[in-house]
Amino acid sequence: MFNPDDFPKPSLISVNGVELEVFEAGQQNAGNPIVLCHGWPEHAFSWRYQIPALVAAGYHVIVPNQRGYGNSFSPTDVTAYDVEHLTGDLVALLDHYGYEKATFVGHDWGAMVVWGMALLHPNRVHKLINLALPYQERGDIPWIEFMEQILGGDYYFVHFNRQPGVADAVLEENTAQFLRNMFRKNIPPAPPETGMAMINLAKAVQPLGDPIMSESELDVFVSAFEASGFTGSINWYRNLDRNWHILADVNPIIQHPALMIYGDRDIIPKFERLSEFVPNVDLVSLDCGHWIQQEKPEETNQAILNWLEQQSRA
Repeated sequence: MFNPDDFPKPSLISVNGVELEVFEAGQQNAGNPIVLCHGWPEHAFSWRYQIPALVAAGYHVIVPNQRGYGNSFSPTDVTAYDVEHLTGDLVALLDHYGYEKATFVGHDWGAMVVWGMALLHPNRVHKLINLALPYQERGDIPWIEFMEQILGGDYYFVHFNRQPGVADAVLEENTAQFLRNMFRKNIPPAPPETGMAMINLAKAVQPLGDPIMSESELDVFVSAFEASGFTGSINWYRNLDRNWHILADVNPIIQHPALMIYGDRDIIPKFERLSEFVPNVDLVSLDCGHWIQQEKPEETNQAILNWLEQQSRA
């Protein structure tokens, strides 16, 4: 397990009209910037096992708590969390460090932002690596509307949008229990959860599976969300249909070299048509669930570093 005291100390950096809490390691003047983008309900600390490996490989590692998380600014306007703002933060972060482009790595919602970076700001992306969440085809119907038709109004994506504030309050009342129940592995097979998944997790007294981290590691997440609350981070979900409209006229094909890392036990399905939208993608599957880089840190590091080395020789 990782000692939280060994994690880099943060700086508050003003970018794109907000202040972001940013953790970095490695030498800026060495070049080779790589930006690690966390998911939900996470924190820059999710990348604790990748930072030392990437620094040892010669990278300048930049790990923001994105808007709505940790000590980063949480705007009150829901629309301030759309894909234009989220990718704009990363563009401004590159400008802050004087980089034209970087390699971006994303997990879960962070992967959604990294795919968005390649679509909206292709000239600022060198290569991209995403974990857990594959490219999302835009389709003919806005995403939340589509989910509501297929999965119903109690599906948590839909519930977050249609009943603002309800889930936020439940999660904030049960922060430690929710996160302890969320960050698990080796969860027994069960029927797909199409209802109040996150509220049920927050209220569950007996968690399933095994913890993926120590109590001291979990405390980093718990203390962060006890301070920030959940509304800012849930507002990312509340912009899915807005993002659908923003991407209407964007070329949907991503030409950058890309690596997609799946967890074979993840409930998020693989996208069988990924190469249609990301023709230069390589695939890796690891025997784990959703929290890939925390469940399988050494294997994740090996997959990332091997692929980056291959790309450097290409």
